[in-house]
Amino acid sequence: MPADTNPYGGIFGGWLMSQMALAAGSLASRTARGKCVVVAANDLTFPGAPSVGDEISIYASIERRGRSSLTIRADAEARERDGERTFPIAAGTFTFVALDADNRPRAVTG
Repeated sequence: MPADTNPYGGIFGGWLMSQMALAAGSLASRTARGKCVVVAANDLTFPGAPSVGDEISIYASIERRGRSSLTIRADAEARERDGERTFPIAAGTFTFVALDADNRPRAVTG
């Protein structure tokens, strides 16, 4: 939407990155069955530029499981507003740590 654009009229990369982190976080908390926090974002690339009004989809998959951590890849693609063409717009990995009730790292149980 227009409120998510940068001063040049393109989609603000920080907004897109936050949407990717939300998608990855959803998978992390479902997989770990509880609270997870992002501790790193790596290898972010932005190969495409969506236009205002394009539909954005984000797909998340687990790349690595540690004792208390999950590394999740997020891939974002856009579908043009008035058509069927889709194209990649961003990708990156997010590392999450599962936390217990005292906000200390805990084993990933899922």
